[in-house]
Amino acid sequence: MSDINVTPLVDVMLVLVVIFIITAPLLASSIKLDLPKTDAAKPADAPKFITLVVDRSGQAFLNDKPLNSDELAGQLRETATQNPETEVQLRADEGVPYGKVVQVMGLAQKAGLNRIGFVADNPSAPAPSR
Repeated sequence: MSDINVTPLVDVMLVLVVIFIITAPLLASSIKLDLPKTDAAKPADAPKFITLVVDRSGQAFLNDKPLNSDELAGQLRETATQNPETEVQLRADEGVPYGKVVQVMGLAQKAGLNRIGFVADNPSAPAPSR
């Protein structure tokens, strides 16, 4: 037989590829550093979204802090001046009147935050118990 059987070679190469795929992320994060601390340093991967919640009673929460309309408008303006590309993830209870949701969206848009995402639950997932 004068042909070389390459099937075992292909099997070994595929196993090596899988090993490299699994170990490559581990090698990249294995360097341990004690970075110097300063107040001027800003994290490079700061969150680019805020969570805005409207509960059943119509109370607005910005990042889990209850706020009235004036405080909410001020916080949204401050967020927009820091980063106008920040996304607002809006979570509204089913029982909230449509007008209240539109009012909160209007506050975000007036502040300069135009990227608004609506968060909903998966209908096939079981409802969280309270």
